[in-house]
Amino acid sequence: MNAGRLIAILAVLGTMHAVAAPPQGALDPAKGEPSPDGAIVWYDALELGLEGQGWSTGLKNPYDRLPAEAEGIVPPHVWGLSQQSAGLCVHFQTDSPSVSARWSLRSDSLAMPHMPATGVSGLDLYVRHEGRWIWVANGRPAQTKDNEMSLKDAPEGLHEYLLYLPLYNGTESLRIGVAAGKTLAKASRPAERVKPVLVWGSSITQGGCASRPGMAYPAILGRRLDRPFINLGFSGNGKMDPEVTRFIEKLDVAAYVIDCAPNMTPESITERAEPLVRSLRAAHPDTPIVVVENVPYQQSFYLQGSRDGYTAKNAVLRAAYDRLVADGVKGLFYIPSTELLGHDSESTVDGTHPNDLGFQRMADAMEQTLRQALGQ
Repeated sequence: MNAGRLIAILAVLGTMHAVAAPPQGALDPAKGEPSPDGAIVWYDALELGLEGQGWSTGLKNPYDRLPAEAEGIVPPHVWGLSQQSAGLCVHFQTDSPSVSARWSLRSDSLAMPHMPATGVSGLDLYVRHEGRWIWVANGRPAQTKDNEMSLKDAPEGLHEYLLYLPLYNGTESLRIGVAAGKTLAKASRPAERVKPVLVWGSSITQGGCASRPGMAYPAILGRRLDRPFINLGFSGNGKMDPEVTRFIEKLDVAAYVIDCAPNMTPESITERAEPLVRSLRAAHPDTPIVVVENVPYQQSFYLQGSRDGYTAKNAVLRAAYDRLVADGVKGLFYIPSTELLGHDSESTVDGTHPNDLGFQRMADAMEQTLRQALGQ
C-alpha cells in the first residue's frame, strides 16, 4: 500500500472516531455526583436554571414563584401559594440513553380528592421530537423525600427535554441524572422567543385539576408557542390584587394574560380591572395585555344560579374592556368564554376545574389570540 493511500485511510478512521464537542451550556462533570455503582451522574437542576420563573434572584426558596420581598406585602394566601412550583420547568439537552430525576417535596399532601398525586406533586417529561413537544415520561410521587423517576432506552444522539415541576406542591430539591460519560446541557429558545408570557389567575391557571404538570393550559401553550410561560396562578386567590400588580409590572415579558375572573365578584372586577390594565400599560406601553373571561360553569345549561354566576362577571369584565378600548388604551386583546371548555359538559372534574380535555380546549380557544398578540 502506498503512503498516500495509507494517509487517506487513517484520515477517514480519525474522522469516524472523532469525539463531538460538547454542546454549548454543558455542565462540568466535576459538578456531578456519581451513583454508588457509577452508572449515573446526578446534577443539581439549578445548575441548568429554571424556565417559567419570573424572579431568579432574591428568592426565599430557589423554587418559589415570587421574590422574598413579596412576603408581608402580597396577601398571605398568595405568598403561601407562591411557594408551590406551578409552571416551573427545566429545559435541557442530553445524549444519555437514560434520563432520571430525583425530587423532594415541601408538603406531605401529595394529592387532593379531585386531583391526582401525579398533577399535585409529580414531574412530567417532554421531548422535542420531529419538531414538536411530545410527552415521554412522568414522575409519580410516593413520599415527600427522594422520589425518583427514570426514562430508559432513549434513541442515540442529543435530545431536547422539558421537565415540569409539581403544580400544587413546593419543590424542595431536584436532581437530574444521566448515564456516566454522557452530556447534560442547558437548552435555549430561539432568540425571538426567549421573553416569557406571564399568566396571572386562579386555581385553573395554576393547573387544577390536571393529571400531570404538563397538562396545565399555560404549559400546553408554552409548548405550542415555543416560549417560556410564567404561571402565576394562585388557587382561590387570583384577584387582581394591587399588591401583586406592583411586582408583576416590574417584569419584562412578551405579554400579560389576565385570567382572574373565577376568583372575583362582579363588584371586585368593576373595581380592579381597569386600574390593573392602566397600571400595566403605564409600566409597559407596548406589551400586549390579554383579558380572559370566566370559564362557563358546566352545570349552567341546567342550573340558573350557575349560569348567572359566571355571566354576571363576564358582563362587567367585557364592559371594563370596552371602556379601556374606547379610552384609547392600545394593545388589548380579549378572549370570550364561549369556547373555553366546549359544549358537552365533559371538560371538568367538578363543574369548574378543567380535566385534561378541558385544558386542551382552553389552550385551543386561547392559542390564536395569543399568536396574534405576540405576532407569531
